Amino acid sequence: MTTRWRDDDAYGHLNNATYYEFFDTAVNAHLYEATGVDIRELGQIGIVAETSCRYFREIGFPGPVDSGLVVERIGTSSIIYRIGLFQGDSDEAAAEGRFVHVYVDNTRGAGDRPVVPIPEVIRAAVSPLLRPVG
Repeated sequence: MTTRWRDDDAYGHLNNATYYEFFDTAVNAHLYEATGVDIRELGQIGIVAETSCRYFREIGFPGPVDSGLVVERIGTSSIIYRIGLFQGDSDEAAAEGRFVHVYVDNTRGAGDRPVVPIPEVIRAAVSPLLRPVG
């Protein structure tokens, strides 16, 4: 996926928060495209339980940014994604994100959503991306 962002900061590069937007977009765009359904309408939804980013080199503004997505682990109710962000001709990632979705009941209001198993449509969409670390 290639995205062009317009969110530089006072130093003229992409603001750190923008990297997390890339991660969220990469994961949810894949889920939407791979399932063919509006994932927000499922009875179970993935909420972000943890994120992190390792920065290797600056991403310049306003150049396009490519992302690569793999799945590190698929549990009963959670999925751990790794997302690489790339810019230019380099095969080396400029940043690598870790993004954890935990699935909860979407039929209840916020604050009252118990953890539930990953929906089968989501499991089928992420299983081909599984690349365990080790």
